[in-house]
Amino acid sequence: MIPGIDTDFLSQQPHDVTSTMGLLILLTVLTLSPSILILMTSFTRIVIVLSFVRTSLSTQNMPPNQVIIGLALFLTFFIMAPVIGDVNKNAVQPYLDHKITQKEAIKRAEAPLKSFMAKETRQKDLQLFLDYGKYKQPKTIQDIPLTALIPAFTISELKTAFQMGFMIFIPFLIIDMVVASVMMAMGMMMVPPVMISLPFKILLFVMVDGWYLIVKSLLVSYS
Repeated sequence: MIPGIDTDFLSQQPHDVTSTMGLLILLTVLTLSPSILILMTSFTRIVIVLSFVRTSLSTQNMPPNQVIIGLALFLTFFIMAPVIGDVNKNAVQPYLDHKITQKEAIKRAEAPLKSFMAKETRQKDLQLFLDYGKYKQPKTIQDIPLTALIPAFTISELKTAFQMGFMIFIPFLIIDMVVASVMMAMGMMMVPPVMISLPFKILLFVMVDGWYLIVKSLLVSYS
């Protein structure tokens, strides 16, 4: 049982009921925060692209998952900074100062998030969920229901991330094919081609300043 929360709302004063419900809503938001971070921000695209880089290099667990997720988190906060600032300025701070109601705060917080997601969502993906959910055709971005926008944004992000991952794979795939062809011509059938091509792929990645190019591509994709 959570200390300080009485589920017998009928015996409380209206102010106590409001405070208790506010606390319960806050706990619910905190519980759902990982899903909000993954499905309503740039995190999904970033972490998938970074994972593609590691897979294409064939370095297995290098860099480790903690580094990839940590970098993805900081890049997400960097990209989402204008949206977070907008939410804080127009929704969170006025609500904490008791200038607006909780309902109005939620409505104001949705606006910048909807604008961000709608910009990165393909019309085809959004229309899929609007048709399936039998929603009315929205006239503005703010009229789009979150229940349709969030999954549409997610699958759009997945497609974009896989497109970027495909482009990352091409140069390393060429190196693997060249190394495999040379080894077959030399009769070296017992040596895995990956062991020979790995140093060349790492060398190529370092020479072109790969991490800079990858991060730059991710940032530009949201500009």
